[in-house]
Amino acid sequence: MIILKIGGSILTNKDSTESEVDYASLKRIASEIKDALDESDKELIIVHGAGSFGHPPAKKYKIGEVFAEEEFPQKRIGFCEVQNAVKKLNMLICESFIDEGLPVIAIPASSFMTATNKRITEGNLDYFKKYLNKGFIPVVYGDVVLDTQLEICVISGDQIIQYLAVNLNADKVILGTDVDGVYNKNPKTHDDAIFFDRFSSLKDLDTLEGTTNVDVTGGMVGKIKELLYLADLGIESKIINAEIENNIFKALNDEEVKGTVISRGN
Repeated sequence: MIILKIGGSILTNKDSTESEVDYASLKRIASEIKDALDESDKELIIVHGAGSFGHPPAKKYKIGEVFAEEEFPQKRIGFCEVQNAVKKLNMLICESFIDEGLPVIAIPASSFMTATNKRITEGNLDYFKKYLNKGFIPVVYGDVVLDTQLEICVISGDQIIQYLAVNLNADKVILGTDVDGVYNKNPKTHDDAIFFDRFSSLKDLDTLEGTTNVDVTGGMVGKIKELLYLADLGIESKIINAEIENNIFKALNDEEVKGTVISRGN
């Protein structure tokens, strides 16, 4: 089983205040996934980010921050706006995947997960297992969920990856981002950024001066922390550049692709 994460920065203009889908990238990625699966019998789960759809309303309503009881009616509306926004993006993504012949089925995190202080503590994965057994490809995404301490919170696609990988015994995790992997600083703004081909410890994070996308879900550092937990359990992950043609196809087929491996091994 492979879990493939497609970053919101690949599918949308993440820094935009408008909900814009990059349909060219979406169609190419869908085609690469279809071609890769045609050559194998791997089980696949797809997780995607919220991008320019989910992040603006999440920031606007400060979802996940402590609030007074009298603010709950407004927070509920914010919760609904975020949930509706990411659902719209998911629908557009699934439409493109279906057009390419991929049997995807959307499973919103808000429909089966709950959290405690922004960490997933409960999730019913029975439907995942049933759909996988029937040959479907579950698609889940960064979402808002109920929280036993904060009432509501944002759950990132990266945290969802960790939960699914642990509880469904995934063999490998692939993260498609808008950079080649992990650098010590943002490679888009620093020509002297140093590339890391492997991360194996939280101590390695001390070498990072910044992240490519710092947002409500934690940016690159947040991704690495989630993946290091999986590494402790023997599940290897790789962060690759999904903007480069055929990288996703190659990664799904275990072919060589430039990227950062998150593993406890040498």
